[in-house]
Amino acid sequence: MTTLLDDSELVVRATNVVVTEHHLTVDLADGRTISAPVTWYPRLAHGNASERAKVEIGPNGLHWPDLDEDISIKGLLLGHKSGESLKSIQRWLDCRSRGEKVPVPEFPMPADLAEELRM
Repeated sequence: MTTLLDDSELVVRATNVVVTEHHLTVDLADGRTISAPVTWYPRLAHGNASERAKVEIGPNGLHWPDLDEDISIKGLLLGHKSGESLKSIQRWLDCRSRGEKVPVPEFPMPADLAEELRM
């Protein structure tokens, strides 16, 4: 007999994360290990070894505070790449090259930033 499950019932937690120059590898609590190319996640690809090593494992995913990157376990299992736009990555890289963090938009958003995002 086959039983269909709502995927919201499926909870898989990460137990260990390793990011190398080429791969993101995640060990899961159910015994599986999944891996994805780092090129799927530009912020990880541009991070250095110490930034990649500083990962926080949460109930639904992974967070790299120094890279402002979040990846869900569900997204990894489904093979989803980063959905971040090239413009957003470029803004992040520009701020990073100046040693700054990307500013968090204010609401209502300042007119100059709203115009930049429309481009």
